[in-house]
Amino acid sequence: MSSYQVALASLTAREAITDALLRCYIGIDQNDAAMFESAFAGEDINLSHSSFPTPFTSLTTLKDVLLTRIGPLDTLHMLTNVRIDYKDGEDTASMKAYALCQHAPTGRGKQPDGPKFTTGVDYAVDVVKGEDGLWRITNAVLEIVWTQGDHSVMIGGGPPMK
Repeated sequence: MSSYQVALASLTAREAITDALLRCYIGIDQNDAAMFESAFAGEDINLSHSSFPTPFTSLTTLKDVLLTRIGPLDTLHMLTNVRIDYKDGEDTASMKAYALCQHAPTGRGKQPDGPKFTTGVDYAVDVVKGEDGLWRITNAVLEIVWTQGDHSVMIGGGPPMK
């Protein structure tokens, strides 16, 4: 169970759509599997990430890789420049966004001169509204546009990153 509230009251449709990706980020940053899982429509997913050679088609595999590799790190994933294509009353939408993703080794994030690795990421995401009213990711393409810092911060479990 997540230590954070998954469903928030009083969100506009566009805020609720964006919240799907925010729940994914909070799940990673807090190493919170329940929050992370709440961001996705089900076990069958289609997520392409430019750091991995093949798309993820299983939520279980994606969760195992990301929460094993990134979850324990000191991280902040910040979403910005969100654009949403949504028609009122529809139960599907798409979103385009950028993210600034900051990573530091576990327990070393507050060290001013400690190792850090930052990425700028371009997202294209499709979402669907579930019967419970939560929007969830069905398809996503993540393209790392740039990187900065000590790439060794990202070395860990799971398949190698480019």
